[in-house]
Amino acid sequence: MDTKERILREGTALFKKYGVRSVTMDDIARELSISKKTIYQFFKDKDEVVTLAMKDFIEQEKEEYAALIDVKNAVEELALITKCILEDLDDINPSLIFDLQKYHPKAWAIIKEFQNNFLRKAVVRNIENGIKEGIFRDGLDPEVLAVLRVQQIHMACDNQLFPLDKFSIYDTHMKLFDHYINGIVTEKGKEYYNNFLRQIDIPTTNHY
Repeated sequence: MDTKERILREGTALFKKYGVRSVTMDDIARELSISKKTIYQFFKDKDEVVTLAMKDFIEQEKEEYAALIDVKNAVEELALITKCILEDLDDINPSLIFDLQKYHPKAWAIIKEFQNNFLRKAVVRNIENGIKEGIFRDGLDPEVLAVLRVQQIHMACDNQLFPLDKFSIYDTHMKLFDHYINGIVTEKGKEYYNNFLRQIDIPTTNHY
């Protein structure tokens, strides 16, 4: 791993742990035992570090999600995607999302593009496969439901809709997903879903 990549990886780790505004270039340099001047040899400012760190993070996410394609069925795939999202949220300081939205629009645009393009297409394909497998209901509109699923992810992270002093991003996300999945599965799909949840460590709400 070269110096530039080390700076991005350390920056990503610090941003996820403390948020963006709380982390300075001095903090990144200190963690890597390098000078701040060294960082500026590779990046013009903090915004560029944040933007490229988020781009690097998203590329890792794409690889992780792509590995889920060969699972048993569409319910398991959708649940595993959600598990990845929940694990990411559990590992991220909630202020990171707010900081990106307000102070780093380029970095936030990378996150949004990932959700609205890569993730949306993955959900469309997943729903189409689930209908063919007989575990998602016939007559569903994959495009509409994919947009709904992506917007649920946005909603769970929206501090205005779900203030952090009243709602947990993690719990809110899972509850929205639980309503979503139970609205599209057949009886066969519901059985797959409930059996799968019993096998993995995902918090559950009351199932219908």
